[in-house]
Amino acid sequence: MQELFIYLWNNRESLHITTSLSSYLYTSVRNRILNAYRNQKVREAYIHSLQDFIAAGENITEEAVRHKELIRLVEQEVAALPPQMRLIFEMSRNREMSHQQIAEELNISPQTVRTQVRNALRILRVKLGVHIFLIFF
Repeated sequence: MQELFIYLWNNRESLHITTSLSSYLYTSVRNRILNAYRNQKVREAYIHSLQDFIAAGENITEEAVRHKELIRLVEQEVAALPPQMRLIFEMSRNREMSHQQIAEELNISPQTVRTQVRNALRILRVKLGVHIFLIFF
């Protein structure tokens, strides 16, 4: 109500009321109450949306950090493999080459490739643990 009277006083020179003053005041108060209610709903929805975003953002950030750390750990362990075994393993996993393709490129038998990949997986399984290993391979 007070805001309405301040508005009327500040705009008294330019304000032209075509209906009775009581009906103008009633309509103005009703509209201001409805606007305040609507604005409050919008604010609440915004705050709720912001809280959801913050909660999701924390989880996303935490998961991204964990994922990067796991990738770094796997890459570190792969780098620690013997050179020939690492080369065969990376060709198999990173370049997605078949055992036959690797054997042809390196001029070795497909059985040697299978053995090297199996040994690399065994070493990684032991060093990384079964749970971490299952996430990646």
